Amino acid sequence: MPNSTKLTDWLDWLLAMHPSEIDLGIDRVQAVAKKMNLLPYPMPVISVAGTNGKGSSVAMLSAIYEAAGYQVGVYTSPHIIRFNERIRLEGRQATDLEIINAFRVVENHRNGLKLTYFEYATLAALWLFAKSALDVAILEVGLGGRLDAVNLVDADACLITAIGLDHEDWLGKDIAKIAVEKAGIMRPGHPCVCSDPEVPDSLIDYAKVHKVPLKHINQDFWIEKNNQAWSFLSVQSEHFSGYENLPPPALLGDFQYQNAAGVVALISTFQPRLPVSQNALAIGLRQTKHPGRLQKMIINQQNWWLDVAHNPQAATALSGFLTQQPLPMIAVFSALADKDIQPMIRTLLPYIDTWYIADLFAPRSASLQHLAESLQQAGVLAENIVKCASIKEAVLAAQKLSPIPVLAWGSFLTVTQTLATLNHG
Repeated sequence: MPNSTKLTDWLDWLLAMHPSEIDLGIDRVQAVAKKMNLLPYPMPVISVAGTNGKGSSVAMLSAIYEAAGYQVGVYTSPHIIRFNERIRLEGRQATDLEIINAFRVVENHRNGLKLTYFEYATLAALWLFAKSALDVAILEVGLGGRLDAVNLVDADACLITAIGLDHEDWLGKDIAKIAVEKAGIMRPGHPCVCSDPEVPDSLIDYAKVHKVPLKHINQDFWIEKNNQAWSFLSVQSEHFSGYENLPPPALLGDFQYQNAAGVVALISTFQPRLPVSQNALAIGLRQTKHPGRLQKMIINQQNWWLDVAHNPQAATALSGFLTQQPLPMIAVFSALADKDIQPMIRTLLPYIDTWYIADLFAPRSASLQHLAESLQQAGVLAENIVKCASIKEAVLAAQKLSPIPVLAWGSFLTVTQTLATLNHG
């Protein structure tokens, strides 16, 4: 255990202790949680799973509940710039000292059990939330659901966002099987909402077998929208029937209406426990922030768009947004080697003129050769591919082509490294 007051030292130690980035299973982390007296968990828990949209949905949920006056704990992953982004208490990021103190508590209770970086972070967040006596904890699943560390606590309500192919080496190559992994966060008798308009039958069947009251978009609730406002409509129930004239989500992209609908549906199912007014809903939707999701920056009169789209489904959502933007764009692009890169590229071919690519130099990152081959196999001409030694070099080269707009995308790490360059040079 580091004898250090530097969070970076602790994070380096965690990575060295359990080098495997992914080690699915909740037995280890649940055993430590019991020793830390975190089970049963002392406050309402909302868990959010899905392939795409879960981070945005968590951001909306937290903004709305905070607007309603609740003290909220939020756990998300991965982070964009600082680890502290993963743990939020009452609208602020946890401090280095708070996180280190939580890590020390975890270390004092793990009794030699090896925990991954994510498992350690999950336990630290849960301990901090419990210690702070918050009104609700909102937890974003890291990978899958059933075997994810977040699933060590029983969710009082859960939200499952769009389900697509991703992390196939761990979750499988079949949507039906992936949906069941996501459904693992459900608990009998506790409500679940699915905001995927093409909800897999396997998820519906899982809910029926496990006696989970499931509501899903376009059957139990739906939206009607225009340019100025939108309405949420739901099957009549004892507690909820709908909202009219809600403001558009602050997060950009038409797909955010789908996420917002799921969020409002979940909040409606939880009204008896955590009441929220329409005014709080509106304020939260307007105030939601989520860096790296269609984030716009203007650097020296050049428009930069940053998006963490890192699988084919997310790339398709991104392409829908780009149809409304000035074209063509330059791309700063990189991805992880285990992603389905070619379909991602093909989806954005109509919008990108020149591709600046670089290795991310991180675990699982695609090599420069892999990226270049994927681009050419997807239909990009060799003369439109610029190979760079790093994302920093790619960003600086793209800046020289101002005012042509730039899209940085393909991985969370692409956005992280792009932001580091744009903010600090």
